[in-house]
Amino acid sequence: MGRKGTISAIETGGFYARERNVTSMSHDEFPTDEPAVVTCGLPYANGDLHIGHLRGYIGADAFNRALETLGQESIYVCGSDMHGTPVAVNAEQQGVDPEDFALDWHEQYEETFPKFNVDFDNYGHTHDETNTQLTREIVRTLDDEGYIYEKEIQVAYDPEADQYLPDRYVEGTCPYCGAKARGDECDEGCQRHLEPGEVEDPTSTITGNAAEYRERTHKFFEVSEFTDFLTEFLDGLEGTSNARNQPRQWIEDGLQDWCITRDMDWGIDYPDDETDDEDDLVLYVWVDAPIEYISSTKQYSERVGTDEYDWEQVWKGDGEIMHVIGRDIIQHHAIFWPAMLEGAGYNKPRGIAATGFITINGKGLSTSRNRAIWAKEYLDEGFHPDLLRYYLTTTGGLQQDVDFSWDAFQEKVNGELVGTVGNFWYRSLLFAYRNFEGTPEADVSEEVKARIEDAIADVRESVNDYSMRGVGQAATGLAQFGNEYIQRNEPWKLTDDDPEEAAQVIRDCVQIAKAVGVLIEPITPDKAQALWTQIGEDGEIADARLEHALEAPPRTFDEPGELFEKIEDERVEALTAKLEERVEAASDDDEESDADAAETESDDTDASESEGMTDTDDLEALAEDRIGFDDFQELDIRVGRIESAEGIEGADDLARLEVDIGFETRQVVAGIKQLHDLDELPGEKCVLLANMEKAELFGVESNGMILAAGEEADLLTTHGDADVGEKIK
Repeated sequence: MGRKGTISAIETGGFYARERNVTSMSHDEFPTDEPAVVTCGLPYANGDLHIGHLRGYIGADAFNRALETLGQESIYVCGSDMHGTPVAVNAEQQGVDPEDFALDWHEQYEETFPKFNVDFDNYGHTHDETNTQLTREIVRTLDDEGYIYEKEIQVAYDPEADQYLPDRYVEGTCPYCGAKARGDECDEGCQRHLEPGEVEDPTSTITGNAAEYRERTHKFFEVSEFTDFLTEFLDGLEGTSNARNQPRQWIEDGLQDWCITRDMDWGIDYPDDETDDEDDLVLYVWVDAPIEYISSTKQYSERVGTDEYDWEQVWKGDGEIMHVIGRDIIQHHAIFWPAMLEGAGYNKPRGIAATGFITINGKGLSTSRNRAIWAKEYLDEGFHPDLLRYYLTTTGGLQQDVDFSWDAFQEKVNGELVGTVGNFWYRSLLFAYRNFEGTPEADVSEEVKARIEDAIADVRESVNDYSMRGVGQAATGLAQFGNEYIQRNEPWKLTDDDPEEAAQVIRDCVQIAKAVGVLIEPITPDKAQALWTQIGEDGEIADARLEHALEAPPRTFDEPGELFEKIEDERVEALTAKLEERVEAASDDDEESDADAAETESDDTDASESEGMTDTDDLEALAEDRIGFDDFQELDIRVGRIESAEGIEGADDLARLEVDIGFETRQVVAGIKQLHDLDELPGEKCVLLANMEKAELFGVESNGMILAAGEEADLLTTHGDADVGEKIK
């Protein structure tokens, strides 16, 4: 990545005319000659971790490991987010000091992440001295460069508590979509960032009374000044399409400057020595939280020495910076954060990969209703962490929503890890041990060598596409080839008639087994290491590089054991019943069951509505039923691209689609299961009615309507090269 250019500030009539020379980001394929850092969005230090959290941390860990497998110098850093009103509110409710409260959770996270083989090179927190000092330094630089100014704004105030209400201390209505909003975001609706004073009908969470707005002086970061820079930044950004495209809408609508201070005691004080004590402000949590990425990198560098890893080369030079984040914090990472980095003279991210959400049994994850699979719960059940790592990284693309059920978990583990990878490892190595006491003395065949080279190329391409699913598919695909190869050549029939040919076949199989281990290590590191040990290799498989997949395994090794264990139906049934019982106990007013919803749809709903498709209208209706232009303008119709398509179990006609519409990926249910080859749909463009009311069909939420024509459901598309996300007018 090229280093940022110079920033000059020339005062002209009270304004700053700023000149930038922004060098476009490097797009050299990994591995590059520059050091890299991978980060993941910081966990708020205020509650238990669940699989929704783990998807991001595991995905980022796998990506970092995969980079290292390619030969890229890379580290993985993160830290606990100690500040912000969620921490302060929860600490206040428990009657404890917020620092003690947050530190307790921080320590729990430090203990939990390694249990899922999430291997941070450094894990700090935002309240430590490194981050405090670096945050104050960066804010001072932004202030000195003229990017920070004061402004009188409306802030919610609770007269009874005699207290101003920052962020989560105030609840109300989102001014953009009308959904319930809490403080600084519309977390139940459009998920937009909200500035102080924007929440309508504010209510104090302290007393439950109506709040009132009063004027206060706060500090603002001049994000609007960075419009041109951010446009160019997004043009060169790698990662997932939602991280690139979603912010463009905010830029198009006009960037709003960002209030970076809050009226509260818990946080990093604004670095202004002239502020009166009674008016002390702390920095908004989204100022110091991303700076922890730099601070954690710096702490690692100080621990190992700059000769081994220089944090300044990454953050102030030409290093490679990649963020893995949740979809709900794209705005913070793709708008606010790069603008801060640019204004303060730091390097910018090369890639931002935003994950989709996790649902449980087809319903939204809800911690209040206990509808979640908790990290501790998973471990207490005795499942190996690599099973969950594999499920979360290879089920759907990174930016797609993933539905977790114990049934689906069992199916993936038993089918791919037990039936494909584990089965091939065990049968090939056991045959090699019993007949040759290890790796037979023969050269790898050209066929097998070429197949391994293809898998290596697939992994390299997948890593450069930020696709851990692709990495997993390359590994399991190679194992599947191995199963087919050994079955086709039947070495057990050759040992007596043609022992030399038998040796050749098993030599190939042991090489394939080793290669699968090298390729799958980023996703299942423990199981890959166990395989490494079984074939007699020394050291750690984590230190192996892609080219080691073609190096000869040791000549001898001991008798292997089975590395994956089948999950039985009885266990899944018990786990499913346990989850359903827990959810029901936590919420008496839970949603109707999937069966009731399905019955309602089939009995009472028009087919065109239930299938998420438009129906053909007869000519009479076309002539009589007219709408005005203003009504048409209310329709938000956009160009989409189908990312995945799969049939819905139990529904004859319905399919579940993931549709990229530029700024996000939507899950849509459409009645095309019998009318289209679903395997052929990914990559096809379509037309989506984006502001269609959400519906739940056979337990699957549909967020939009795919448009089609005729009884054969001919999907509408565009004739030219309209970009994904463009509105149809």
